[in-house]
Amino acid sequence: MASTYSFDIVSDFDRQELVNALDQTRREIASRYDLKNTQTEVELQDEAIVLKTDSEMTLGAVVDVLHAKAIKRNLSLKIFDAQPPETIGGNRVAQTLKLQRGLSQELAKKIAKSLRDHCPKVQPAIQGDALRVTGKSKDDLQTAIQFVKNEDWPAALQFTNYR
Repeated sequence: MASTYSFDIVSDFDRQELVNALDQTRREIASRYDLKNTQTEVELQDEAIVLKTDSEMTLGAVVDVLHAKAIKRNLSLKIFDAQPPETIGGNRVAQTLKLQRGLSQELAKKIAKSLRDHCPKVQPAIQGDALRVTGKSKDDLQTAIQFVKNEDWPAALQFTNYR
């Protein structure tokens, strides 16, 4: 029997669920009366989603539709880092939604410090873009998970490799 237990805190999302949410968004844009003839484009790139449409008002509606579809697919809205809209010729506007994946070093340090302050029986350690938390008892790890879940962090957090 292992004398220590551990889990990882990561920030990730299911890319296939994101693809499905974007497909549903495109279908709703094509069928909605107020968005039908706006030549709206929703493009998924490696690290971002690019939205192009006729006006800032329709851009807001498209973002709302995308957020609603993402929520229905159990995707956190914290994965979208919205950049300011920009004019791209004519009256068209574009907006880039960067996809956040992985913990930044500063966020990992904040979570680790907070865990050390509030859960002294666990030891957090930064490992790349994840945070490994170890402890002598599973109950201590459960307490740490509940603590992290109850705080409001600027990234979508998941708990993996619980052993």
